[in-house]
Amino acid sequence: MIEQVVSRSQPRVARACIAAALALAGMAPAWAWEPSKPVEFVVPAGTGGGADQMARLIQGIIVKHKLMKESMIVSNKSGGAGAEGFLAIKEAKGDPHKLVVTLSNLFTTPLATGVPFNWRDMTPVSMMALDNFVLWVNADTPYKDAKSYLAAAKAAGPSKMKMGGTGSKQEDQILTVGIEKATGTKFIYIPFKGGGEVAVQLVGKHVDSTVNNPIEAVAQWRAGQLRALCVFDDQRMPYKAKITDTMSWGDIPTCKEAGVPTAYTMLRGIFMPPGVTKEQTEFYVNMLKKVRETPEWKDYMEKGAFNQTSMEGDKYFQWLGAAEQQHRELMKAAGFIAN
Repeated sequence: MIEQVVSRSQPRVARACIAAALALAGMAPAWAWEPSKPVEFVVPAGTGGGADQMARLIQGIIVKHKLMKESMIVSNKSGGAGAEGFLAIKEAKGDPHKLVVTLSNLFTTPLATGVPFNWRDMTPVSMMALDNFVLWVNADTPYKDAKSYLAAAKAAGPSKMKMGGTGSKQEDQILTVGIEKATGTKFIYIPFKGGGEVAVQLVGKHVDSTVNNPIEAVAQWRAGQLRALCVFDDQRMPYKAKITDTMSWGDIPTCKEAGVPTAYTMLRGIFMPPGVTKEQTEFYVNMLKKVRETPEWKDYMEKGAFNQTSMEGDKYFQWLGAAEQQHRELMKAAGFIAN
């Protein structure tokens, strides 16, 4: 940090130069460490889904607001339900030029597959937000609320209605099993590579319903192609701006209101490889705080109806431990734990 007393006796030009230096120092603080080459931002999921959209938004914000001198390159590594991406970070020990954006496959993939990976094999940086899940149907169907749709699914009999979601034995299928246990229904679960594809499949009527994140289906909802039935959270979303001609995110009832006592939110967090230094981690913690302060991020949070919880440090570490245990219990109940 530059410290300088500007005296009245100093020439005007000198004072102006010092003031400019002070302003520049305030805009671009000197970090104990900062990237010295392009940063790879790994997405352990396919293109077009929520994690991919978030990574590319963060990339764009960093460029627009010049939050990092080096470039950031988004890299999709979706193989093995995200295991490819997580293992790439685990194996990059000590490399501060790699980041990964996580979703709940951070917990579900190692539990379901037995792949030798755990979130503790990486360095937690920041929770950016929590993502909601919404029960969607095609807008051409007669179902106006979750109660009527689930009653129809139950009346149709076991494995007659198709539920689309991202991946197998991942959060979407775990949530589907939760719905089945809570309502006595039984769906045929159809896995797809990403949330963008899930929304397209529902528009095309290849599935009867989906459990998809708001940001992954908002375009189709706005276009009148999909209908939102309920949100799987303890309370309604706080956003009141109209997305469709008649509804805001806040107008969507909770699934509990519709008689479905099932709730689930998903992590959107950032990690680094293991073995990085405190100074390297702090650089990204501070940079991501600046990302969350931008109007672009705040607009994205509202349009995607995110739960805007964020945290770092010990609080984040403790949250991750509790979330891992929650997923272990949910997956055990669903019979999804690898032997």
